[in-house]
Amino acid sequence: MIAERKPFAIYVITKHGVAIVSRLLPQLSGADLFVSEKLIASAPAGALRLPLPMGPTLSETFPAYDCHIFIISVGAVVRMIAPLLKNKKVDPAVVCIDDAARFSICVLSGHVGRGNIFTDRIATTLGAQSVVTTASDVIGTLTVDILGRDFGWTLDDPDRNVTRGCAAVVNATEVLFVQETGEPNWWPAEKPLPEGVRYATSLAGVDPNNFEILLIATDREIGESHPAHWKNAVIYRPKSLVLGIGCDRGTAPDLVERGVMALLARHGLSPKSVKELATIDAKMDEPALLALSERYGWPLRAFPPEELDVVPGIQNPSEKVKQYVGSRGVSEPAALLAAGVEALLVPKQIYTEPGAGRSMTLAVARRAFVKRQMEVGSL
Repeated sequence: MIAERKPFAIYVITKHGVAIVSRLLPQLSGADLFVSEKLIASAPAGALRLPLPMGPTLSETFPAYDCHIFIISVGAVVRMIAPLLKNKKVDPAVVCIDDAARFSICVLSGHVGRGNIFTDRIATTLGAQSVVTTASDVIGTLTVDILGRDFGWTLDDPDRNVTRGCAAVVNATEVLFVQETGEPNWWPAEKPLPEGVRYATSLAGVDPNNFEILLIATDREIGESHPAHWKNAVIYRPKSLVLGIGCDRGTAPDLVERGVMALLARHGLSPKSVKELATIDAKMDEPALLALSERYGWPLRAFPPEELDVVPGIQNPSEKVKQYVGSRGVSEPAALLAAGVEALLVPKQIYTEPGAGRSMTLAVARRAFVKRQMEVGSL
């Protein structure tokens, strides 16, 4: 697991660089400035000393920042960072600025590391020309590897079909985006879809052999139900599922975790699309639920019993449960209320194990998303 990074590191080794960074720093909150020792006296307040050669410093700072900004030539920077590179999933963004501040150049991690965004931001601040060479950004088409990232979408498998998908989109071959769930504005509503890209909201009637690649936004596990589609697809996981959850007091955290995963698998749903957990406020301090929340980064949200008891759409009300907690249900109304819907995707399921003496309940609701208007050329 990568430790949390600081936002920006800026490196300056010339007097012109000191003047440039004085214009840049006020616009980059949280930036650390490293200035060569001979220029430190003229540097902005708070600058850190940068011994030359820079190699030893870079070996420490490179994994510690989201973006490294060098007011140094591209060639020199490439030579310095080359031994530090690992892969596109973890490498930070690298931006170079020339000594006259005419160009802001993205050198590394344009997409995943947001280098292109940082490059444009720096160029705007300095009145410089942004230099971005990533094909999808240059021609204004989809960025397959980070599509929906601003909404929390993740790739189901970053290593499967993504390179093929990028090539298919950039080359304007036949691509179908199938959106079963997720935010509709993954592409500007007022802007036509890129050349070659078509749109659908269901896999029904889709022949995967008619397309170079499928881009599918879904919370379903489709490997078994649609193997041919899955094989020829990049799968995105929007945060569309809310898990309503309850358990007996003192239920073991491992049992709850196994129960959640088993029940999601039984209903063909991906844990990667879970947005949050929802329960009754009396369970907000339950160790098993807190452990599940922390392990998977799923926020735990709780509601008072009087709110849960009146939620429409409870499929399995229980007067016995109401006697104990003050609501006719926990998992079902909590899922519905948190998702903002009136129908469950999965009604209450009970999970226990032999000899456990404790059990848990789970219900699933899918968040409602406004449907994207179908463009010309859509299926």
